Amino acid sequence: MKKDGNLAILLRGLIAENPVFVLILGTCPSLATTTTVIGALSMGLAAMAVLICSNAVISLLRRIIPDTVRIPCYIVIIAGFVTLVQMVMHAYLPALYEMLGVYLALITVNCIILGRAEMFASKNPVGKAILDGIGMGLGFTLALLSMGTVREVLGSGSFAGFAIPFLSEHTVDFFAKAPGGFMVFGIMIAVVNAVSHGKAPKKKSFSCEGCPSLGLCHGESVCAEQAEKEAK
Repeated sequence: MKKDGNLAILLRGLIAENPVFVLILGTCPSLATTTTVIGALSMGLAAMAVLICSNAVISLLRRIIPDTVRIPCYIVIIAGFVTLVQMVMHAYLPALYEMLGVYLALITVNCIILGRAEMFASKNPVGKAILDGIGMGLGFTLALLSMGTVREVLGSGSFAGFAIPFLSEHTVDFFAKAPGGFMVFGIMIAVVNAVSHGKAPKKKSFSCEGCPSLGLCHGESVCAEQAEKEAK
């Protein structure tokens, strides 16, 4: 299979480059919306819809958007689709809209969406950008769904709101709370690393290089200056 083949682009977001368990992006919604299966699935599908649409538009406009203002333009495009998703959900799925709350609006600044816009959609044709959006969106959704399943089953004794015999009477509240979310998150990362036999990409540097928001500052020099000030 070619490295940049369509199938490879579609599948790499599931495990090899899973945005949550491998790239460690989108941690906030991953922990906040996974107390229930319905909440996790809803957030995953909403983010995937925004990711696919924003990837497609950014890819179509990649030769038009000036490089100097690309990040603000990407954010405006993403915010537009997030607003559309909010309006549709508010109109037709008010219960889910209330359940997701502020985290629905925060899809705008989700590192997964902005990161794929900067690292992939802006450099590839629209067909591949859409496949990347589908793959990464599915990876994000499956990650949230797996965490939500473990946390709801163990923490509430139910699945998608339906009580599970015996477990519903012997719940472990720890998993429904923030510490339990972090524990499940860490275990899932370890499982994915074991399944991929440690071949998943690992972050080698925490410098500005590769940061999707690099265009908003002036590069490593500014970060270095800021770090020096904080050290003093």
